[in-house]
Amino acid sequence: MSSTFPGAQTVDERVAALSIEQQIGLLYQPMILVGDGFDLDTRPPWGGPSARELIGESGIRFFCIGGPATPRHIREATTMMQEYAISVGSRLPAVFSSDPRHGFVQNDAATHSAQGLSQWPEPIGFGALRDAAAVREFADIVRTDYLAMGLRLALHPQVDLPTEPRWARQAQSFAVDHTLSSELAAAYIEGLQGTRLGARAVAATTKHFPGGGPQLDGEDPHFPYGREQIYPGGRFADHLAPFRSAIDAGSAVIMPYYGMPVGLELDGRPVEEVGFAFNRRIITELLREELGFEGVVLSDFGLISDQQVFGKPFPARAWGVEHLEEDRRLERLLHAGIDQLGGESDTARLYRLVDSGRVDAARIAVSARRLVALQRDLGLLDAPGAEPLDGPIATREQIDLGRRTQSRAMTVLIVGDVDGVPILPLPSAARAHLVGFGDAARLHSVAEVDADVAVMRIASPFDPRDHYFLENGMQQGSLDLPDSLIESIVDLCARLPVVLVVHLARPAVLTPVADVVTALVVDYGASDESVLAALRGVEIPRGVLPFDLPRTMQAVIDSRPDVASDSLHPLFTAGSGIRLTTTPFTSRADLEIP
Repeated sequence: MSSTFPGAQTVDERVAALSIEQQIGLLYQPMILVGDGFDLDTRPPWGGPSARELIGESGIRFFCIGGPATPRHIREATTMMQEYAISVGSRLPAVFSSDPRHGFVQNDAATHSAQGLSQWPEPIGFGALRDAAAVREFADIVRTDYLAMGLRLALHPQVDLPTEPRWARQAQSFAVDHTLSSELAAAYIEGLQGTRLGARAVAATTKHFPGGGPQLDGEDPHFPYGREQIYPGGRFADHLAPFRSAIDAGSAVIMPYYGMPVGLELDGRPVEEVGFAFNRRIITELLREELGFEGVVLSDFGLISDQQVFGKPFPARAWGVEHLEEDRRLERLLHAGIDQLGGESDTARLYRLVDSGRVDAARIAVSARRLVALQRDLGLLDAPGAEPLDGPIATREQIDLGRRTQSRAMTVLIVGDVDGVPILPLPSAARAHLVGFGDAARLHSVAEVDADVAVMRIASPFDPRDHYFLENGMQQGSLDLPDSLIESIVDLCARLPVVLVVHLARPAVLTPVADVVTALVVDYGASDESVLAALRGVEIPRGVLPFDLPRTMQAVIDSRPDVASDSLHPLFTAGSGIRLTTTPFTSRADLEIP
């Protein structure tokens, strides 16, 4: 497949050859849900145009592939859309993006659990490993997988500092420490892009500028109650640091956060209290002029139009400009310096604004040039086709490495002993009663009355919410374990030595159980098999905490949201972890779970 413009070689010439409608189409990146049976005329479940209409009638060429689809379904959809894109209208190629697809968390607004790909700990687990080489190697695997699926734009890495312990998006960040996060961000971008963009690269989107961690009460700004971002500790520069590193590393795209800064001053001047994407001081003055970013600025999704999705409200994340009608919101985004509108597809609205003179056509051309330049830098203008996909994407080596990394990222916080012998690693002869494991893992479990030890898996707590669309996928609210869970752990500890394994998508208050369990271990995304491998000593856990574990919820409430490790007398501090060095007892083959 090829996409050619006879006689037009430079980006400026290519953009000049486009009609204003075709230029406008480049400024949109809607989401496309793919799956079995997808075709160009499939309409999204929330309504709206089909892929054929978006490509052929609206001239759109950038698409986010959403949903937990298999690699083959993604590849089939991107191939179908690409073949159509280079045959109609501008004949410019399509660029397909995706949120992360190699972890455990399934959150339709942020990340997808691995299907048909190697599975790895969430990015916060790489922060626990503190290993830039491992991050670079993982990102390179993501790159090759995305190329095979026809994906050329990663909507990651996320480099926000999770300084507010209740914040819902911590699993996709690296660590609370800005120096470590900066180092890992650069390694991730290098793994995706190499030293420069090219035909074998996947463009990185670093988010969420200028740092999304310090949310008021830790609430998520997908929703109206979470719109405010505050800096009572004056640590704005800490949150900005990973983005400086990402820009130096050549990140192709930057995505601003939904949040609205409240009470923030920069260089002695108050920053307007509007969402970061609407904020010219943040996008044009800080990102473009002060930090020197020259790539594409992609807005987070859904900033213009209020929606009802699957019967639930989903207001536009137009924080601070909610009072403006939709045309004015769009004008504000363009004035702030946004190049592309995530999750939007109404190109006719922008055409009317240009046609009426409210938006200058020259402003459209500025962003269109950046977007065509990105296509050029990825080699898509010359060869938009993906590589052959003849079999499974994930190799056995990648799958094994992902599993080993899950185990190695785990963090051991407490190791007690039984009859004077450390409980970890568990001896091969130890009979374990497994609680909270999947059905397949129970093949390795014995009845409680026959057990020498109990191993119990739990997850970090949250307050279930389900009023707004996507709200039920966000882990927000209290970090306290439910009373009923505390009681069950204490009761089990009265009967057996207990190894408690806690999955941390964000911190948890473990104070009520820390003194009763014999061992305490945390994971950041690990299969049952990988957990057992770590506990048996097949793989030695070597992660350290990427954030504090607070002692009480009151300490969290009293902390400053923008300051790292600010809760009083934490139960465990960032960097805590016990390295087990005992010789392994068991082979991994003995632990394989069907």
